[in-house]
Order: sequence, then structure tokens, then C-alpha cells
Amino acid sequence: MEYLPPPNKPKNAKHKKMSIITGKKRHLMLQRKEELSHNIRYISKVPVKIVMDKDFLTVHPQDPLTHLIRKFTSEETSAIVVDDEGRLLGFITMKDLLQFFTTPKRYSVVGLGLLKKYTITRASMVEDIMVTKPITIHIEDNLGHAIKLMIETGKHHLPVIDDEKKVHGLLEVNDIIRLIRIVTL
Repeated sequence: MEYLPPPNKPKNAKHKKMSIITGKKRHLMLQRKEELSHNIRYISKVPVKIVMDKDFLTVHPQDPLTHLIRKFTSEETSAIVVDDEGRLLGFITMKDLLQFFTTPKRYSVVGLGLLKKYTITRASMVEDIMVTKPITIHIEDNLGHAIKLMIETGKHHLPVIDDEKKVHGLLEVNDIIRLIRIVTL
């Protein structure tokens, strides 16, 4: 027995209904893609000072290395070295710290600098290992500039400073990703 559609519906009504549904889904997907594109453009214009972490780990150059190691936690993966007025003097990440616990390569040329590098002791201070000219971002910059700087330098942490080198915060890749998640959901 052959199926006959009801008299008020043509034979290809099911096909038309499917293409309407498919068309709506496609339209919604394109609309969502356009919204995401707009949101991503918006992210690059967001000021760094809105996204940066204002509660960051600071140490002083004369602090013992053991003090720094005790302060590093799973949340704290970097420390900003400041003077008494809060101006940037240096920067240290856990990765920087780990480099001092590796042995020299077998055929390395041992110079005074390399020899000093491997003589870190309990008496060593933060100033002995800190990066003295870290890559920074200005407090008035936007995330577009920060993202570009992070990609070009490979840095995941940027101290946020003003014209007098006073530290206002720390911008990490995780802060930017968190914002992207919020905006794209």
C-alpha cells in the first residue's frame, strides 16, 4: 500500500520542514559566530587594569631565597621584586627558580657567570636570581597589546606598571583566558 500525504500538504512537505529547521540552525550558528567575533574584538580593547590581578606576590631583593620558595604556592607562580615604594626591580617565575636546580650540561664551557649560577646556597637572596629587566605592560595599555606582547615574547606573566615603574598588578595568561570564557559563554 502506498502512503499518500494528506490533501492539504504536498509530497515534499517533510523535506521543506527539514530545510527550514536546517536553515534556522545555520542562521543561529552564523549569528553566534558573529557575536563571538564581536566579543573577541571587544576583548582586545579591554584595559589591562580591569583584568590584571591586584593581589600578587611581592618580595624584596634582600629576601632570602628560602623565603621566596616558602611563598610560592600552586596559585602563585611568579613573584614581583619591588623596593620599599613598590617600584619594580625584578621578576621571578617558578620556571626561573627551577633553572638553578639543574646541573650544567656535560660539555658546557664553564665561565664565571655559569659558575656563579650553580653556586646558589641557603644564603642566596632573591636578587641573586631575579630577572632584572622583565617584560612589562603599562597600566593604560589594552589586552590587544598585552596578548601581542605575550605571543611575541613567550611570556605568560607581565608585571603591570605606571610611568614611575610602580607596580599596580600582574597580568597572566589565565586572567585573559578567564575573560574569554566569560565573554564567549
